[in-house]
This record gives sequence, C-alpha cells and structure tokens, in this order.
Amino acid sequence: MGQENEAVIAADPQAAAPQEHVDVLIVGAGLSGIGAACHLRRQCPDKTFILLEARESVGGTWDLFRYPGVRSDSDMYTLGYSFRPWRGGKALADGPAILSYIRQTAEDCGINRHIRFGQRAVKASWSSATSLWIVDIQGSDSGMAQLTCKHLHMCSGYYNYAQGHMPGWPGMERFKGRILHPQQWPDGLQYDGTRVVVIGSGATAVTLVPAMAERASHVTMLQRSPTYIVSRPAVDPIATALNRHLPAKPAYWLARWKNILLQRYFYATARHKPDAVRRLILGGVRAELGPDYDVQKHFNPRYAPWDQRLCLVPDGDLFAALRQGRASVVTDEIDYFTEQGIRLRSGTELAADIIVTATGLELQFLGGMALAVDGEAVNLAAALSYKGVMYSGVPNLTTAFGYTNASWTLKCDLISVYLCRLLRFMDAKGYAACRPERGDAGASAETTLPLASGYVQRAQDRLPKQGLAWPWRSHQNYIKDLLAFRFGAIADGTLVFSRQAEARK
Repeated sequence: MGQENEAVIAADPQAAAPQEHVDVLIVGAGLSGIGAACHLRRQCPDKTFILLEARESVGGTWDLFRYPGVRSDSDMYTLGYSFRPWRGGKALADGPAILSYIRQTAEDCGINRHIRFGQRAVKASWSSATSLWIVDIQGSDSGMAQLTCKHLHMCSGYYNYAQGHMPGWPGMERFKGRILHPQQWPDGLQYDGTRVVVIGSGATAVTLVPAMAERASHVTMLQRSPTYIVSRPAVDPIATALNRHLPAKPAYWLARWKNILLQRYFYATARHKPDAVRRLILGGVRAELGPDYDVQKHFNPRYAPWDQRLCLVPDGDLFAALRQGRASVVTDEIDYFTEQGIRLRSGTELAADIIVTATGLELQFLGGMALAVDGEAVNLAAALSYKGVMYSGVPNLTTAFGYTNASWTLKCDLISVYLCRLLRFMDAKGYAACRPERGDAGASAETTLPLASGYVQRAQDRLPKQGLAWPWRSHQNYIKDLLAFRFGAIADGTLVFSRQAEARK
C-alpha cells in the first residue's frame, strides 16, 4: 500500500536524557536472538544494538538442557539459519552440535561483542512522549541498570528457564532414590546399572529413554497417555548426495526446501485426513516393534495427528531399545510414590533408583518481563497477536515466535527479515513509532500457540489471543509467511505510524 493508506499521528515533543541508548535491544542470545542480530547487521548496518542475555553464555535452550541424548526434534536444514548452511553430518543433530553451530555463527557474524551476559530485562516502559522504551535491567549481582531503545525485539523463547513443570504426586518425599527434572540435570550424574523411570511421553522423554538405556540396567517410560512417534533417518540421504555434488549454499537451499515442502505436505495431509495419517504412523510403529507388541495401547493417542507436536526419533532408537529389552513403556496413572518407586492406579509398582520427571515446560511469555505503555501496565493476554510478531496497542515491540507445526527457526528467520524491512521503512518515512491497532478485528479464544499440549493449556490465561483472519491470525504456513514477510506491504492499514515532532528533531 502507498502513502495514502498509512495511518499517521503526531508524537509529543518531549525529549529524554538516557543513560545508555541503542536503536534496537534484542533480549535473548539463543538460536533466535543470534539469528536476529545477524540479520540486523547484514540488512541494517547503521543500527546500533545490544543483546541482553540473562545467563552467562550463548545458546539459550541448547546451552540450558544438558540431559543425556539431548537433540533437535526438527531437521537442521530447517532449524538452521537461512543465511548459514548446516554442515553437520546428522539432520537430527545432538544438542552440543547445535550449540556449536549457534556459537560459531555468533563469532563469524561479529555478534559476541554486542552481548551483555548476566543481564535480565525485568521491565520495559514505553513513553509516547519520547518514542522510546525504557528498560530496567537486573544484573547477575542483583544490581539494577537502565537503558533506552527505539525498538525492542524479544527473543527470550516461550518457557521459564528457571524451572520446568512439576505436577507433584503424593509420597514424593518418601522416595529414597533421586528425583530429577531434565531442565536441571546435574553434571556428572552416574546412572550405570540403575533402574530408571522416565515420567512423560513427549520429545524429552523419547530422547532420554534410549540414551539412558545404553548405561542403565533398565529404563521405563511411564506415560499417562501416548504420543505420536515417528522414526526418521538421522542422516538425510538426499542432503548428503546434494552436498557431495553441489557447493554448500545451493545444496543447503535445496535440502531446506525439500524438507519445508515435505513438512507442509505431511501437516496438511494430517489435518485433512487424520485417520489415514494415524494408520500410517501406527503402521510404522508396528513395523518397528512387531505384531505382538500392544501398539494400540502404548502408541495410539486419544487426539488427532498434529493436535500436538509429533515426536521424531532418529533411526528408530527408541524402538530399538524396546525391542532389545533395555527399555519398556508403561501406560498408566500414578497413584503415589513409595520408598522404592511408584505405585500405579492399576496396582502395579515400578521399582526405581532414579525417577526423571519429563513432565513438560512452564510457559513464560517475554521471559517474565513486565510491560507498560505510558504508565499503564500491559496485559498481553487481552491483546491480539499481529502476524504472530507484534501485539495490539503495543508500539515498537516485536517477538521471535516460531512455528508449532514446523521448525522454530523458519518463522524466526522470517520475523528477522520483516523487522529489518520495518525499520528501514520507518527510517525512510521519518517515523518514530508504529503499533498495530485492532479496530473492529474479531477475537478468537485461540492463543498464539494453537496446540492441545498440556503446557499450552496450563498457560491459556497468560497468552495473547489470535483474531479471526490475517493479519490477526497466524498462518502456521511457511510459504504464505514468506510472501507476506518478505514482500507484503509494511503499511497495510493496520499498523499505525507516528512521526517525531519537529521540536524533538
């Protein structure tokens, strides 16, 4: 759209005297934060920026999780950055390899000198008078600092790094063994020859079970209900062939698009023909475990495919552990903990030396940071999400929020591109601020995370909502988003722009 469709308002002519100021403040130095900083350096080289990282190292999720076997549940040709080919051998890579990829990217792009470690953004206050965010920062020494920025880009993920979800069961204090959560995995844990029970059936559980079964005497995956589990080759043969015959960049581009299209096809088929996809997935499990295994009980979920995320297991490692008797699956509910293990509702008791509660994440939006606009606290749960990037009534704030049905980075990469386009557009037009205004956009009860997973349902009252139609409703479709974010109009009639008053200039 052209100039005639841009909504423009005037800002109050009041200046500020900041202690420290940058054009863009990025919160979080994980996969999405490092990617955003690289895009910013490449596409907006005149912009000053800082990355705030609450922890003491780069990597986010991939630096936090240290449990055995930690790996990606998305292939690295789509989880990797669009601008940096993945050169690792495995498509489903382990955590240390992904962490190395992120850190090497930060080093090669010159991002490290822009990172402030041990700095947590605890509150951000927008001033319409100055068109600036004032950000309160807590240091690792509990000291407080403040800086201002024109634009705030949140790459802090969607869950609480301090703790995972722990449901709590009767009698836990009686258990004489050790109870662990994967999010706080202790260094150097010795579990050789032990009996391990992993509570859960999600991506973390299906990773832990085969990894721990290599050294433990036996590992039991205790689940209340099953999850869809799909075996996939750890090494992508097509990507390997492409890398053998083509330079790195075109080989990566082709492998990436091959996987994007396959992901999209499988997801669309699952939503339109759920029964057929269910039969396909369960057929794969039966082929792995044989006709005598009770697949119907242990691997047939109550919900349709992609109501929750599917779990990928590289080279069927979970199924191999089950076939070899090193691991087992029990589908039942916990009655209470005993001194020696877990008593189930069926009356069975599972003996254990170590119990791992792979019971999910605790959602936390914007890293727990409080928001205020012109002195009024912002309740994002009452806001509508604009393109899955901004929020109604909140100026100059974007978030990196990935896909629920594909690799996280695919969407975050596009958001970084969109952010750079937005910043360049505002500079060209002389705008100081922009915010989405919902107008008469209808609201849906659906949140920005349209999944039936437990960790999402527990946080329904804290998450922003979606509208009924674009741009207030996310596509969850990479191809549509690619067109919208790379080529769609910035001034779309929904974003409201404001210029600095002449006095401030």
